[in-house]
Amino acid sequence: MPRINKTVVLGLLIAASSIFLLFQLYYYRQYLSKNGLHVFGGKNYLSGTNAQWHLVKKFLGLVHKFNLPVFLVDTASLNLLSQDVFLLKESKLNQPHCSFLCTHREFTTFALLGNLWKYDVRSLILLDAAEERGLELLEIRGKDPRLVSMDDLSGKEIPLHFLFRLSNRVVHLVILYERSGNYLWHGPLRLKPGMDRKFAPFRKLDFGRYAGSYDRPQLLLTTLDGLDVRIPRNFSQFLSEHSQARFLECPYREARAFYQLYPDDASPEAMDFRMKAKNLLYLASQTLTDLGVPFWLSSGTCLGWFRQCSIIPYSKDVDLGIWIKNYRHDITQAFQKAGLPLKHKFGKVEDSLELSFQDVDVKLDIFFFYEDGDIVWNGGTQAKSGKKFKYVFPRFSLCWTELMELRVRVPCQTLDYVKANYGSDWNVPVKAWDWKSSPPNVQENGVWPVREWDEVIQVY
Repeated sequence: MPRINKTVVLGLLIAASSIFLLFQLYYYRQYLSKNGLHVFGGKNYLSGTNAQWHLVKKFLGLVHKFNLPVFLVDTASLNLLSQDVFLLKESKLNQPHCSFLCTHREFTTFALLGNLWKYDVRSLILLDAAEERGLELLEIRGKDPRLVSMDDLSGKEIPLHFLFRLSNRVVHLVILYERSGNYLWHGPLRLKPGMDRKFAPFRKLDFGRYAGSYDRPQLLLTTLDGLDVRIPRNFSQFLSEHSQARFLECPYREARAFYQLYPDDASPEAMDFRMKAKNLLYLASQTLTDLGVPFWLSSGTCLGWFRQCSIIPYSKDVDLGIWIKNYRHDITQAFQKAGLPLKHKFGKVEDSLELSFQDVDVKLDIFFFYEDGDIVWNGGTQAKSGKKFKYVFPRFSLCWTELMELRVRVPCQTLDYVKANYGSDWNVPVKAWDWKSSPPNVQENGVWPVREWDEVIQVY
């Protein structure tokens, strides 16, 4: 028998062992992949979240190339943050992990200020650069509301949203535009017919279902999950804004139809009143904002915005609504300090409170609203008789809008609100109006006891 070379045998055994180990390693990796795991930085991570981290990294590298200072606005990610995260050492933050940018959702949202998106050609360049990185890019455009008016309903189209897709994951980039010099706005995300259906599941993103409005945030550059990321410095405040950021555009098309039936009053007296009313509204907004008291356009002022995108010149006052839960005892003092003396105070905090302040030529009425089951209501008082009245509305939430270049709130369910107060013929001007009998939602609500008149009927 030929003698067996020990060296050859040893080599064969080593080769067989290596093949076996390689087979085990392959099986192990396949097993991890089938079970949704991936080895990253010596640790096991869900392959989906790891894919999201890589997508975010690719996205941040892409926008950095174009000097686009995006910032994180993803609500799920910001909710995971706490002030304590900034106390951690940078070395610890830079360790490979995905704690903040990888959430239970299949998308991560960033924002960019619109003034930094200067040229349309940039969209084409960005598209090419995204494709080089293996990313699918979808741009959603819409009308620029800053250019829309009753004279021109067409509006120029501007970029509103960008979706960067990798497999079944998306980075959503929202463009925030400055409006009237004092707030930021983003448009809704609407996928038009013919757009890539692969993006359809993302049509109801956090910042896409409705238009939204925000104060301009201060930004902070930090490190999250090993990536340099800008975030709102006060992200808790930003999250609070997001929960009530929905924005309604003035219905210009309907307003133009209204003015075709009822031509606008362009007399010097009407123009003068509108300017004074605007100044009063601005002063009231500034005063209440400084106090942290949210308000909305009510009664005739709300009707003017909804019906004709302006202030009704024959209304002769400005009407605001405030939830009674937001009442502060220093409201009267704050308005007086702003130069608006108290004209009258009716009711009390527990029931039918109403405040009225007098500017030089225009009156400011503030109605406080009470919640009661399925309805809300505000009260009214007749000074000479002590009679009480109650105005009932269906429940509503609040949305931002713009009136005469001022950012203000209105009931989101504006039509229901206006119809409750003015009936089905709300779009027909009525100059003869009795606050005690004309509103269809008014109810008699008893009489104030004479012993309380000094408290609940104060006229100055």
